[in-house]
Amino acid sequence: MERSSSASTEPRLLDQVRAAIRVRHYSIRTEQAYVDWIKRFILFHNKRHPNTMGKAELSKFLSYLATEKKVAASTQNQALNALLFLYKEVLEIEIEWLDDIVRAKRPARLPVVLTREETARLFAHLDGTRWLMASLLYGAGLRLMECLRLRVKDIDLAYRQIIARDGKGNKDRMTMLPAALQEPLRIHIEKVRQLHQQDLAEGFGSVYLPNALARKYPNAAKEWKWQYIFPAAKRSKDPRSNNIQRHHLMEQVLQRTIRQASQAAGIHKPVSCHSLRHSFATHLLEDGYDIRTVQELLGHADVKTTMIYTHVLNKGGRGVRSPFDGMTMAATVEIPVSR
Repeated sequence: MERSSSASTEPRLLDQVRAAIRVRHYSIRTEQAYVDWIKRFILFHNKRHPNTMGKAELSKFLSYLATEKKVAASTQNQALNALLFLYKEVLEIEIEWLDDIVRAKRPARLPVVLTREETARLFAHLDGTRWLMASLLYGAGLRLMECLRLRVKDIDLAYRQIIARDGKGNKDRMTMLPAALQEPLRIHIEKVRQLHQQDLAEGFGSVYLPNALARKYPNAAKEWKWQYIFPAAKRSKDPRSNNIQRHHLMEQVLQRTIRQASQAAGIHKPVSCHSLRHSFATHLLEDGYDIRTVQELLGHADVKTTMIYTHVLNKGGRGVRSPFDGMTMAATVEIPVSR
């Protein structure tokens, strides 16, 4: 009877996963992704408990994702990371085969970069808050989530500086605020301040605080400096605390806008929000800035990551001029027309 009582009070597996993730201060996005992959893994094997499965079942699931679902290598690796977290951190099972699992290799691809003329055409089809957000991606080299997570305290209008927090690798970095955005951003922040004051007057006004700061500083969540620069239009319930708060805009808002603007501008490239960051780096290198400076502004841990943009600058043939362009007759010969 004692054993049955302890089993009944033991948290369910997915609740254990959530608790382990929150103790390590992982983001809500990581929590949702990991829980979803673990759930899919269990359902794939007819609801068997992971304690009863091993390398064969894990490999079968990863193979299914690649061959049947045809997911990208990055997606397959995310699933693997979730399952490794389950076995190592939640179930606390140290099994030799975990280190033998082969990760899918991501194909090396050159980034999509816009020319300056294409960039100008794209921005001609943007306006308002979305124009301002896209301007920060291109003008400061921010990642999409870095832009969305900007808070009032991260912007220094006087010194034209931005602190991008919790970037890749959970690192902070400093980057520039373009002079041309100084006044538009000041006007936007004033509008956000008025929205925050309205929230406070209605009994709300709190915002999500990272790393248990809400417990340490109970009143900080309503302070102006912690508010998001790009708040959502409506208040919503925080999935962890259940508090009614105003979160930042969802990433799909700008992603959809950029896609529509590129189509309206007649740009025949797969343009995304990240293309603006790629263009920022490439255009800086074109202007003669050294690669170490660009590396620091982008927040790359290794200069090799930044080197990818030098391949883009080579313009397709490693900077080599085609022999066709050197033909003396190329300028005078009549070009035949296909029939």
